[in-house]
Amino acid sequence: MDIPRIFTVTESDHRIHNPFTPEKLAALGAALRLEPGTRILDLASGSGEMLCTWARDYGITGTGVDLSPLFTGKARLRAQELGVADRVEFIHGDAAGYVSREKAGVAACVGATWIGGGVAGTVELLAKSLRDGGIILIGEPYWRRMPPTEDVAKGCLAGSISEFLPLPGLVASFGRLGYDVVEMILADQDSWDRYEASKWLTMRRWLESNAGDEFAKEVRAQLATEPERHVTYTREYLGWGVFALMRR
Repeated sequence: MDIPRIFTVTESDHRIHNPFTPEKLAALGAALRLEPGTRILDLASGSGEMLCTWARDYGITGTGVDLSPLFTGKARLRAQELGVADRVEFIHGDAAGYVSREKAGVAACVGATWIGGGVAGTVELLAKSLRDGGIILIGEPYWRRMPPTEDVAKGCLAGSISEFLPLPGLVASFGRLGYDVVEMILADQDSWDRYEASKWLTMRRWLESNAGDEFAKEVRAQLATEPERHVTYTREYLGWGVFALMRR
């Protein structure tokens, strides 16, 4: 049980697996006014940076679930490094369909709404683990600028223009699901650069150390094309944000 290998290569040095900087992640925690002891469930938790740093800074407890054994292992090491291994746990498993036995004050899926078949399904899944009055966190792309053609959308790694909404449409969609948007922190072009561009040095270093690996051809092809693709498409057209929701 694992994610595609290309992600474990390109993001092997990432602590945050989406276009958020540490400063934006900290700002999100502060914006939520987290109280010590708040329990957080993080589905598709990656390398655990959100739970680990929030446990250190705000005294939360929590559980992360992720399909990647590499990232789950990195999350456990990060918890030990920050001295919070007694407050957060990380489970290697499929976050799709995961429901916590203990209700959480915050239930999150930050950048992986495919686990619920999209935003609506992921909100519905997270709600099953949420206590009354709790907060759902959804991280999701949106169109910063509407792509003029389907080819431009595909250059942003979207299946089509219809896969994402512009920001007003995304915010409105939460209301149609019966939720108030009570906070949001948005990525910017610089944080997109940090997410995407930091992959390129990782790929180059990996290629230097794994020249004989049969996977090297795929990594080399990605390194040859990703910088231009990013600055042409993702950086210009695609936004991303984390939205805090409370049931009406």
